[in-house]
Amino acid sequence: MNIIETHNLTRRFGRTEAVHALDLAVPEGSVFALLGPNGAGKSTTIKVLMDLLRPTAGDARVLGVDSRRLGPREREQIGYVSENQQLPVWMTLRQYLDYCRPFYPRWDRDLEQTLLGRFDLPEDRKLKHLSRGMLMKAALLSSLAYRPRLLVLDEPFSGLDPLVRDEFVRGVLEVSELGEWSVFISSHEIEEVERLCDWIAVLDEGRLQFAESTEALLGRFRRVEVTLQGGAANLGSPPPGWLELERTGDLVRLIATQYGPETERACRERFPTGAFAVQAMTLREIFIALARAGRNARKGAAA
Repeated sequence: MNIIETHNLTRRFGRTEAVHALDLAVPEGSVFALLGPNGAGKSTTIKVLMDLLRPTAGDARVLGVDSRRLGPREREQIGYVSENQQLPVWMTLRQYLDYCRPFYPRWDRDLEQTLLGRFDLPEDRKLKHLSRGMLMKAALLSSLAYRPRLLVLDEPFSGLDPLVRDEFVRGVLEVSELGEWSVFISSHEIEEVERLCDWIAVLDEGRLQFAESTEALLGRFRRVEVTLQGGAANLGSPPPGWLELERTGDLVRLIATQYGPETERACRERFPTGAFAVQAMTLREIFIALARAGRNARKGAAA
């Protein structure tokens, strides 16, 4: 079962199309990241999923329900934390948790206490006197204590220092191990996403580039360096299945998007006397390579 599904989901603001014909499936029980640069349409997608915005076309289903018809029963099962989330800052943290608790029949007091200790949050301090990092942890605590089936995080790491990011990630990881929870994250912070997620989707200018398991993605991308023997070689365009092709002196660098016997054979045919070195790539390196390729493609189309 998919915890989230979208079909031809589109959202426009006047003539600007923020999300274009998005078809997305988020498996239940996964930790799923929606990646993309600022302005890619990630937050707009989440706002449509949470029924904070209505789609211009297409539809989205969350917990099996049309996003436009999410009611109290569904919202009791969804935790939502946004970088721009507004909290009642005149309350102390204890008052805020006391206020939230009656809305959620599944609220777990033991988990609440565990998270208070994990996040080192002062219960008697007013929210307006907490740092941004503490406010984000307070928002996360209040969204986790009732054990939602789905936790939605919209740019949760934005503006947080490295220590708070680490505490935030550890909190999500620990809680995700306590039951069958699904987590959906929008972010451009690649390092934290790589630690958390087992599924990755990439948006670029509102269009889905791909969506697949992190294991499959990391398995198919490779950086290949070819040291030319004799120096002479006509680079031409990248061989089929390769993303980049550049040369510095006798060193040629390529990125394979579907590394395997066929792509390796095509590369060796191009450089028959070269010495090859193949390296795995990090998620950050893959993301940068894809973003650069997309930018170059747009420049070429505009020329």
